[in-house]
Amino acid sequence: MKLEKFQLIDRVVEFNAVEKTIRCEAKVPLQASIFEGHFPGYPLMPGVLLTEAMAQTAGWMLLSLDKFRRMAFLAGIRDAKFRNFVKPGDKIDLYAKSVHEGSGFAVAQARAEVDGKIVCDATIMYRVVDFPNEEFRQSMLEVAADVGVSVKVVADG
Repeated sequence: MKLEKFQLIDRVVEFNAVEKTIRCEAKVPLQASIFEGHFPGYPLMPGVLLTEAMAQTAGWMLLSLDKFRRMAFLAGIRDAKFRNFVKPGDKIDLYAKSVHEGSGFAVAQARAEVDGKIVCDATIMYRVVDFPNEEFRQSMLEVAADVGVSVKVVADG
């Protein structure tokens, strides 16, 4: 996790275009300024950042499915449930599956697990639109390469 860059996914582990699924990993840093207030003496990963990590996971899936032709912007979160705590140093496994694409919108089911136990899950909605400019698309491709999104997925057209 690069919290200072709001990059919550360390790497894409598996992407399946046929099943429309993705699995990513993220390691919660041992030290980060967010833990100073959340909570002093008992640091926990904020639920809003866990939700964002799930949203980024599903976002990488949607970008990959669309071969980076359009951008998926977060539009809504439904039924988010936080089931357990995530602590500094934990490795989070993040999963997402596309359940709807069309009419400029997409919906995914996402969950986060630590040590094989679900810590949170949600239904996440996206507005899918053309990239506003090529510079933005190129910056997303650079981050994609950093987290391990397959260049083949990006290059197939």
